[in-house]
Amino acid sequence: MPPKTIALITSSTRSPRLNPFITNYIYDLLTPVLPEDVSLHVLDVAAQDLPLYNEPAIPSLLPETDPTSCYRHEHTRAWSSKVREHDAFIFVTPQYNWSVPASLKNALDYLFHEWKGKPAGIVSYGGRGGGKAAGHLRDILQGLRMRPASTAAALVTTRTLLDDCLEQGRVSEVQIVAWREAGVEDAVRRMFEEILASL
Repeated sequence: MPPKTIALITSSTRSPRLNPFITNYIYDLLTPVLPEDVSLHVLDVAAQDLPLYNEPAIPSLLPETDPTSCYRHEHTRAWSSKVREHDAFIFVTPQYNWSVPASLKNALDYLFHEWKGKPAGIVSYGGRGGGKAAGHLRDILQGLRMRPASTAAALVTTRTLLDDCLEQGRVSEVQIVAWREAGVEDAVRRMFEEILASL
């Protein structure tokens, strides 16, 4: 069986942003439990330089076997190609106004067949844990015919967390311990086990 690849998707484009620090925390948490035949990669929406959706075609109406070549714009073809390389995804998203960032919704809407049928996990975060964003994202992923894990992880953040991360270059050990004690790490691992079982 060929090796499988899972992408951790950093979903926000705001600057400065907490999202990359949370993504790195999840990466560090999952790397020690990766099976030998599975690799984990970070895929940052901000690095894709995607404008507000500007393709003339509806993605779901493109050929399922090769949608990439049918897109008009190079940024879409590049994004399609990157997503097609991965077998599953974990979306790491903040909660903005009780939903996901527009940047994530836009990146998802650019494609269809590239997402279809693939397992997905959700890690949300916010002052109250990001549960509403996780619920909205689950609905979106189901609309894309993905297979969201039944377990999602929600991390409660503090107002000073971004400043702390920018100062230290990482999520502090104090914060990690607080999340661990709140059951976040157990939830992430359960979600990951479900994704691995779906591959």
